[in-house]
Amino acid sequence: MSHVFHRHLKHHYPTAVAGDGPWLIDSEGRRYLDACGGAAVSCLGHSDAEVRNAIVEQVQTMAYAHSSFFTNEPMEQLADFLIERAPAGLDSVYFVSGGSEAIEAALKMARQYFLEIGEPQRRYVIARRQSYHGNTLGALATGGNAWRRKPFEPLLLEMSHVSPCYAYRDQRPGESDADYVERLASELETRIEQLGADQVMAFVAEPVVGATLGAVPAVKGYFQRIREICDRHGILLILDEVMCGMGRTGSLFAAEQEGISADLITVAKGLGAGYQPIGATLASGRIRDAIAAGSGFFQHGHTYIGHATACAAALAVQQVVESRDLLARVRILGEGLQQRLVARFGDHPHVGDIRGRGLFRGLELVQDRDSKVPFNAALGVNGKVKKAAMEQGLMCYPAGGTIDGRQGDHILLAPPFILDDSHLDEIVERLGRAIDLAHP
Repeated sequence: MSHVFHRHLKHHYPTAVAGDGPWLIDSEGRRYLDACGGAAVSCLGHSDAEVRNAIVEQVQTMAYAHSSFFTNEPMEQLADFLIERAPAGLDSVYFVSGGSEAIEAALKMARQYFLEIGEPQRRYVIARRQSYHGNTLGALATGGNAWRRKPFEPLLLEMSHVSPCYAYRDQRPGESDADYVERLASELETRIEQLGADQVMAFVAEPVVGATLGAVPAVKGYFQRIREICDRHGILLILDEVMCGMGRTGSLFAAEQEGISADLITVAKGLGAGYQPIGATLASGRIRDAIAAGSGFFQHGHTYIGHATACAAALAVQQVVESRDLLARVRILGEGLQQRLVARFGDHPHVGDIRGRGLFRGLELVQDRDSKVPFNAALGVNGKVKKAAMEQGLMCYPAGGTIDGRQGDHILLAPPFILDDSHLDEIVERLGRAIDLAHP
């Protein structure tokens, strides 16, 4: 019996022992093509020599120094790198160990900002249903993933949730994108009025919704409208780019493609590409300056913030992405993957929607394509797809509860940026077999 408290105690996991580019290899020698990056993490695959060397060099010099005593060079250099490339207005980076911690830091930073500027009454956070912002209690409360929230609801802070921008399910027949945006904007305005405009602290959203909806981008103009509403009411905009950021959608920050910036942006996953655990919260100058001019102390912290080895690894990852022009590669590969998915599944009776940006793609599975009726949740179709895919030597990221936390199935694809066309062919071929084997 394993003494590891695995995430599923009734499941037997193969033992991963090696990585080879986009492949993982288990203890029995089986190779798995990683078409989801684990959870949109492994953007450089599993064996990048430059990143490995950077980690070894840093550990040989200095592995760790606590941030209450010292800064360190990799942390300073990584912050400079990110801010030089970040959307306008962002000028400071707070480093943590993962996405949930990044969201927690953003929420606390937002709250402290309003305390520092003399608006302590601002305490409400508005987010969206069918979103995911992490698994710590604050992040879980902010997220709108009903299935993940339900067991822990008695422990969660009160948050307010509005509709996601989920055109496949929610845009009405004949409704233009502009009209759909205005309907969602009106819903947000109404919620702000209900809570009290001077009581609302922040609006939180993923530019491309990841695990809960399956790579759903917003329709054109949505985030520009959201930004305008937030600015008018003095509400901070927090963009959660933990899954969709760091090049995953074809630009370093997903916000770039929406033509906006944010007051706070959270990143993780592709920041360190799995070579070290790391996340970050990027803050605007006005937030940093307000705290600096007031108490001067951000009342928050973790043991491993600004971890030197993690920062050295993340800096190496981002330098590799830039030096090899991998963002352009993501855009090219993303289009190639989309074309192959449409060719294979465009008329599939159980694939209702194919969506996403860059190397961040989702397929929504349905019982009936024309009516969009989902499979009965009791069938566990998403789990069957995952099992069949692993048997085919393919890692993908299926999930359930797509529609409302209970109904709906989707498959998320988030492969490494280092693929070639033959890998795209293999992904689609193996995924096609898995879906055909899995559906009832």
